[in-house]
Amino acid sequence: MWGGRFSKSIDDAFARLNASFGFDWRLYDADIRGSIAYANALARANILTDAERDTLIDGLARVKQEFATQTFAAKPGDEDIHTAIERRLGELVGTVAGKLHTGRSRNDQVATDTRLFVHDAIRNTQHAIRDLQRALIEKSESHLDVLMPGYTHLQRAQPILFSHWLMSYFWMLERDRARLADGAARASVLPLGAGALAGNALGIDREFLARALGFARVSENSIDAVSDRDFIAEFLFDAALLGAHLSRLGEDLVLYSSAEFEFVTMDDAYATGSSLMPQKKNPDAMELARGKSARLIGDLTTLLALLKGLPSSYDKDLQEDKEPLFDAVDTLDALLPVVAGVVRTLRVNADAMRAALDASMLATDLADYLVRRGVPFRDAHRQVGEAVRLAEQRGVALSDLSAEDFKNIAPEFGADVKDVFDFARSVAAREVIGGTGPNAVRQQIARAKQRIA
Repeated sequence: MWGGRFSKSIDDAFARLNASFGFDWRLYDADIRGSIAYANALARANILTDAERDTLIDGLARVKQEFATQTFAAKPGDEDIHTAIERRLGELVGTVAGKLHTGRSRNDQVATDTRLFVHDAIRNTQHAIRDLQRALIEKSESHLDVLMPGYTHLQRAQPILFSHWLMSYFWMLERDRARLADGAARASVLPLGAGALAGNALGIDREFLARALGFARVSENSIDAVSDRDFIAEFLFDAALLGAHLSRLGEDLVLYSSAEFEFVTMDDAYATGSSLMPQKKNPDAMELARGKSARLIGDLTTLLALLKGLPSSYDKDLQEDKEPLFDAVDTLDALLPVVAGVVRTLRVNADAMRAALDASMLATDLADYLVRRGVPFRDAHRQVGEAVRLAEQRGVALSDLSAEDFKNIAPEFGADVKDVFDFARSVAAREVIGGTGPNAVRQQIARAKQRIA
């Protein structure tokens, strides 16, 4: 492709270092789509005859079929996916294959291919996220009235609905899905026609190319177009944050499925055993959700480190952008369906959750009781704290204190103070939008369904 300038062949060790076909072959579909569009653009610019264009497009379709059926035979000289396709195209259609690269550089070619690949990856990831969101909704709807302890600092805090806890992950995932959509819009910029860095001199209609390939607009600057990898960095950030959210869900489920909690039981299909201890059932699926998040963060870090010191325009360093991208795509493709399966098959132990509730979790409700009787909240907070300390000193539950005990702490406490110690009543009081009240959660689920409809 570029050997005319050189007096000797490339060193074998350098050839192995320089070659990228071993991983960028995955761009074959995008590369062929871009080449078909470019052949049409060359014909529109009278660089190709209609017959030459048709021959090239037919040959490219045959090459694509070989990749799709895994019959494509790579050869030692196939430096990357672009040279491999052009070499095979020449074998199929003859010398006219040499016209396809007219006015085009591998710089704008690979930038176009990668944007097309990222668009496909975003669409597929969004579908997988949506399926996990559906699983969360389904599990929430089937356990609407289950009470559980809510935690802050991993300490029991206030009673909540299990469905409310589940839906908290729906909204994390909804932000992930929205970020991916935003990234897709910014990635929808056509680099093809930028050439190596200076633009195309043959009258190629770039707006035609953009329409043919589904891009919203063309790049504004040819130097920036061939080196811009912001769209990959943005996808990898979205993937890393999505991974962090899946890791948090994994951590919760690992804890809640332990013997110390027993809030949920994972299906055997998503657990493993021990090679030594026959009794073990390990939540490996969700432990891997935690572990894979580190990999996704590493992919993002790799790309940012790659980009930070590059001079302007295209540099060979940018060949290294693809392996972290492919790794992130593969990781999410493998992980998201498994997490959705875990959620769908999860057995919920409502009795264990309710047994974990204790009266001290209603301390805020006691403070609210006083507030409704005109006590400033800071005073109410302190007075309820005194009641908590008194119960601890006596070694009894907060609810075991008598009405007289409460009245001695604050005269505003009445005989009905004992009515506060009702977990369902506490939850039902929180019917604000986004709260854990049963009606609020039902409304939340309805809004969630609208989002993914």
